[in-house]
Amino acid sequence: MPFALYGGTALGTGHGEVLSPVLARTQRHWVIALADGGLSTPTVFAELDRLRGTGRPPPRTAGHDALLRALRDSESAPLAKVITNDLQPAAISLRPALRRTLAAGVESGALGGGAVSGSGPTCVFLAEDREHAIRVAAGLAGLGVCRTVRTAHGPVPGARVI
Repeated sequence: MPFALYGGTALGTGHGEVLSPVLARTQRHWVIALADGGLSTPTVFAELDRLRGTGRPPPRTAGHDALLRALRDSESAPLAKVITNDLQPAAISLRPALRRTLAAGVESGALGGGAVSGSGPTCVFLAEDREHAIRVAAGLAGLGVCRTVRTAHGPVPGARVI
């Protein structure tokens, strides 16, 4: 939710509530695969703790430099290689069908392997440009692995109170 309010591009840490604005030099195009039903965020975090065998997440700093470099790159392929979500294994554990959705995104031509968004069950995929996003979305829709598919682009401005 904070991303939608602030807009732009940011690195989310903690439980996603700690946002640090970052420089992104180009617009990115995304494909969003929406699943039927949802996943409870507290349940996903509990599953993550169970999978890790602890109640505390490990410190996470490795990969941030690579992500920041990829965001500054004008090409999307480097970014697709470094997108991660620590909650993804827990979301997949609770909803194994997400594996099929992620595989279908790759099969449809998305860059990288895609990622579960937030605590799931929505999956996101990066595309090279608008036309590529439309092709990936059409492929995903045709494979029947999600309720609906949308395309989006960003960064975009955040919310305004009027």
